[in-house]
Amino acid sequence: MEWNNRMLLAAVIGWASAQFLKVLLDFIRTKHISFDRFVGSGGMPSSHTAFVIALVTSVGKYTGINNAAFAIAAAFALVTMYDATGVRRAAGEQAKILNYMMDNWKNAPQMFQKNLKELIGHTPLEVIAGAFLGLGIGLLV
Repeated sequence: MEWNNRMLLAAVIGWASAQFLKVLLDFIRTKHISFDRFVGSGGMPSSHTAFVIALVTSVGKYTGINNAAFAIAAAFALVTMYDATGVRRAAGEQAKILNYMMDNWKNAPQMFQKNLKELIGHTPLEVIAGAFLGLGIGLLV
């Protein structure tokens, strides 16, 4: 049995490329390699967006844009990108505030000593960068 799903391959390459770029950009900024960035969410570029845009681009490329598969992929991409810049970004901002409050609360109960993850969403620029990366990969694969 041969596996030859170029649409899924494009999506995975889009995700992996974005995650690699996150590690590289973080290294350039901090001069320290953080392999956590390879599997973490948030940051530049959006790997979620690169994943879904590579998928929708390759679905359109291989099956055309006038079918259910393209419509489903496009809807999935729009929901994912909206969530990345809206809900997950807002949750990250709330986590920053809560972490600050807990760091400055003198008698904080021990159960609140674990910081919440702050980098879980994306700025619109990070989503746009992920979209261009995914578009390029979707066209190339």
